[in-house]
Amino acid sequence: MKSKEVKSQTEVRERMLRTQLLAWYDAHARDLPWRESRDPYRVWVSEIMLQQTRVAAVIAHYYEFLRRFPTVEKLAGAREASVLAAWSGLGYYRRARMLHAAAKVVVRERGGKFPATAEGLRVLPGVGRYTAAAIASIAFGEPVAVVDGNVERVLQRFSGQRLTGENFWLAAERLLDRGRPGDFNQAVMELGATVCTPRTPECLSCPVVELCATRGEMAGSAKAARQKKREIHYALDSRDGAVFLVRRARDARLMAGMWELPEVAGSVVGVGKQQIPRFARNDKINGRSRGKTEEFLFTVKHSITVTNYTVQVWRMTAPSEVCGEWVGVERLARVALTGLARKILRKAEIIAPIRRASSVI
Repeated sequence: MKSKEVKSQTEVRERMLRTQLLAWYDAHARDLPWRESRDPYRVWVSEIMLQQTRVAAVIAHYYEFLRRFPTVEKLAGAREASVLAAWSGLGYYRRARMLHAAAKVVVRERGGKFPATAEGLRVLPGVGRYTAAAIASIAFGEPVAVVDGNVERVLQRFSGQRLTGENFWLAAERLLDRGRPGDFNQAVMELGATVCTPRTPECLSCPVVELCATRGEMAGSAKAARQKKREIHYALDSRDGAVFLVRRARDARLMAGMWELPEVAGSVVGVGKQQIPRFARNDKINGRSRGKTEEFLFTVKHSITVTNYTVQVWRMTAPSEVCGEWVGVERLARVALTGLARKILRKAEIIAPIRRASSVI
């Protein structure tokens, strides 16, 4: 009898959480562009972009990507280089390649129609369990739960239990509101992203704090990986309306085939307050005339996974052993630049900042 009472109390608590969380989401959900439509193409693009990427970084790229590729047919028919160029700045470029490949499957094999179930969506390149469930629930209303880092945190704090692996999915499925699965999934993720944050959760602002088992950080939580620091140097050689760029190897582990500025050796000698790279010389090799002086331009900060980079940018000719190409400034918007290269070129005012359109609907 006692176990039945406990089960009944748990069900009541879970029902209250669904009701209160959806009411909170209806009133306080962030105004994000991908929430303006349940079109599966736009939901899919946003979910791929949001993988391992902050919402703030995605918004402007989302607008620009849909401006270039407003339909799955346009994306499927585009060159890979154009897709990578539109993706530049979001990182994890394999996502863009898989997005492009999946668009071709949808257009060529399914007549431009997306599968309407999570199971069907998982056959598309680059679509895993979470992404399939997110698209299916948001765009098609399929009652399937999602589990990402935010959801895991909310589930553990709500239940007060250490969950692992498949137990996360079972807990999420049990808690899911089957009448509004897409909104509920987004509500749980929204709570984790804005209120039930990894550190210093805002419990006083939580709409379900009375139902939470921990009301804060769970004891013994794993610490985040310590960020590493590294300093790197890049040469910016810009003349006659063109910039000298080099291309990463097509089999490179990261950002394969992307274009970037030449990286130069970090060995330096002190000159005043700045550090001048030791490779600086004045000669003429392979038709490229080296400047007589090297000028320090600026520093930018850049982060990739667990490494924070301090990037020193110099106006100078790249080392003679570097093989690259001169790319006209007018072409840069269509070139698959690395995010760091695009950041440097924007800082140098060689290319314009991302346009922030008010709507793409």
